[in-house]
Order: sequence, then C-alpha cells, then structure tokens
Amino acid sequence: MITSGQLLAFKNNIAAITPDSQKYTYKQILESRDDFKNKVESRSLVFCLCENSIGSLIGYISLITSDIVPLMLDGKINVKSLYSLIDHYQPNYIWVSQKNKGIIKIGKELITVCGFSLIKIPDNKYHDLNDNLCLLLPTSGSTGSPKLVRLSYKNIYSNAQSIADYLSIDQYEKPITALPIHYSFGLSIINSHLIKGATILLTNASLMEKEFWIFMKNSKATSLSGVPYSFEILKKLRFLNMDLPYLKTLTQAGGKLQDDLNLEFSKFCKEQKKRFFVMYGQTEATARMSYLPYNYAIIKNGSVGVPIPNGKFSLIDENNKKINEPDTVGELIYEGDNVSMGYANDINDLALGDINHGTLITGDLAKRDSDNHYYIVGRKKRFIKLFGNRVSIDHTESLIKIIISDCACIGEDDCMIIFINDKSRITEIKKYISEKLNIHISAFNVCLLYTSPSPRDK
Repeated sequence: MITSGQLLAFKNNIAAITPDSQKYTYKQILESRDDFKNKVESRSLVFCLCENSIGSLIGYISLITSDIVPLMLDGKINVKSLYSLIDHYQPNYIWVSQKNKGIIKIGKELITVCGFSLIKIPDNKYHDLNDNLCLLLPTSGSTGSPKLVRLSYKNIYSNAQSIADYLSIDQYEKPITALPIHYSFGLSIINSHLIKGATILLTNASLMEKEFWIFMKNSKATSLSGVPYSFEILKKLRFLNMDLPYLKTLTQAGGKLQDDLNLEFSKFCKEQKKRFFVMYGQTEATARMSYLPYNYAIIKNGSVGVPIPNGKFSLIDENNKKINEPDTVGELIYEGDNVSMGYANDINDLALGDINHGTLITGDLAKRDSDNHYYIVGRKKRFIKLFGNRVSIDHTESLIKIIISDCACIGEDDCMIIFINDKSRITEIKKYISEKLNIHISAFNVCLLYTSPSPRDK
C-alpha cells in the first residue's frame, strides 16, 4: 500500500507544480491530510469529482493514506449520472471543486482546501467496506453505469512499483498530466511517480491549448503520456518538429496505436535519443499489464510487449486449454498482484472480498511470437476503445434504445457507428450518447439504417 510514511521520506521534494508556478512539497500535502483525518470517519466512502489540480491531488493522497475509500469520478460528470451513483453507493462525503459544488444539493460543507470542498452527506449510513478495499474506479467509458472496479491497497502499490521499475522512475522525473486523474492510466502515472518522490506537473489544459505547451516547456517536463487519439493530435500539432530537450520519455496505452503512427513516433524517439513505450492494460488490472521495451519499439512494431514485472501472460483456446505454440491466437489471461478484487454494482458489493484471486480473463484475443512478445489481434466480446475509454457496444445500444427503439452499433477503436431509422434525430442521438458516455462527440458517427459507411467516414 502507499502510505504517508513512504511519502514523508520525500518531505522536502516538490510533489506538484501548477500552471501558476505554485509549488507544493510532499510535507505540505501530508499536512493537509490531517484535515481529512480529523473530519472524515475511517473506512467511509468519498466521491471525488476530479480535475487535474492540486486540490484534487491532495484529496486523493489524503484519502488513500488515511484508510478512507475514494471513488474517482470526472468532475464534469453528467448530473443525472452522478445522482444515480449516489443512489447506488450512498457516499458519506463528496470532495468537489468549489466552482462545481453547486451541483451538490445535499449535505454540509466541512472543510475547504486549495479550491476543493468536503461535503458531508448527513442521511447516508456508514457501510461495511472490505478491509482491503482502497479505491473505486468506473469501468472505462461507463461513467453513467453503476458498475465499478474494486481495487485493493496491494493492487495500487504493486502496479505503481512495477511501472516505476520498467520506466526507471526516480525523484527527478516530471510527468505532465495530459490524461485525467480519474482515468486509470492517468492515475497510474500519479501513483508510480509519487512512490519515487517525483514532481507532478498538474494542468487541466489539453494538448490543443497553447497553455499546455507553455507550462510543459517552462516546467521542463520529462515525460508525456497519451492514448492513441493523443498521438493523432500530436502528429497534427507537428510535435515531431518541436524543441523539447528535457522530454525524454513518451508512453502510450488506452488502445492500439495505428502501426504507421507507432513506427513514426518510434523512429523519432530513436533519432532524438528519447524513449517510447507502448503499453497495454485495463482498469480491472489497476492500470497496466504489459509494456514494449523502448529498444524494441521499431523491430516489434505493433506489439504490446511483455508482462510488467511480477506479471504473467498465458493464452487459452476455445476449450480453455493452454496454448504453447507461437503465432497462435487465443484469449489472453493475465496473472499478477495488480488484478482487481472484482466489480461492484451497489454499496453492498463493497463488502465483498477478492473474487479474482490474481487472475484476469481479459476478453482480448492475442498471439505470442517466438521471442515471447505479445500482440493484441481482437476482442472476444463487443468492446471498443474510444479515445482511450473501453466502451461496451451492447451498453451503448441499451442507452440509445431508451429514447429510440430501433438502433444498432458497430465500430472500431476511436469510432463508433450508430445506425438509426429517423434522419431527423441524427444530431440529437450523437449529442445524447456523447453526453451519456462523457466522450467527445467526434467519436460517434450516426447514420440511417441500411447505409454502409466506412468507419472513418465522418
């Protein structure tokens, strides 16, 4: 587990820098933690409406190091979705930015720290939470669904340590938050750097904003991480022509990067003496299960690499028999201490123990080459990745059928095609599902039934 004692070992290190040049040491952040310990009951449940800010970071660190369980949610979550989750999980407290606290119509404000407020929900009882439960995350892309991933203290620490090992993270690293803290990939960057005493560069600015690049250059960021869509943006922004002498590492996960773009960034990093790591993971495995060592980025283009330290892959066929031969497709199975305890669908499930027992059936189809490097070739079930979010096609169809009975969905990574039979409602459906899934509207292409567009024809 990540403890206050571990972080206090770096008490004089700078833990975070904000775009206005404010610096916060590990000691200062841990001092703010005392406010939580005095106001929040141990083993209570707290909803954290997150953003990439110092208040959000202080809340997260304070909770997981104080025997309190946070559910990390997007601060811009749809209000109806938020109250549905409140009904399902009955949180004792909500940690929310002061600019957004107006959406919380219940409770009493207890403390304010760095622009965030802690609100006590008076009528919700304290429930039985499993002793090992550390953190709750939505299944990727299902912000509107009550289904959550239950992560233990061991899950969080083991994955952070494995990532820190293969990326050689030390206290001199300065990652910039190009991904949201409520997203498992983004949160894993926070965790793996905190345990090494590194400095987090906190910004809510996107890759498309000038403020992001000014902050990145002025703060001398050493690493940048993104999902496939991030790298498409970087290409359009002519990132490969930028002068970023302090940037030494790029990491990519959240879905398959197109092979040609993968190769282009791999060659760029080799020429510039930077490291490019392609990785693979799921929220159900805390964050990451494999990585491709940067020196293999070109010769193993398209591979998700090898299991993370202390992790193990295997492949099984349709009869659940282990596949030992190379270049044979099977379902990918992962084993490791970072495999989550299981799912939750309501407050009662938070008392459950570990039902996965360190083994995750990923639902992905893969093959292994003769050098034991793995390649994802498809998905067994109907899931796709939209801008790094794992989205169920069946769940999306069920959401749309609430407002229009005839619909069908197909898709590939970064593009879902929705077929309906009413031309007048195309714009409405596109806006509706974008808001429901909290994914940018450009990921959806709504068409009339019986048309046959290309997945990329938007």
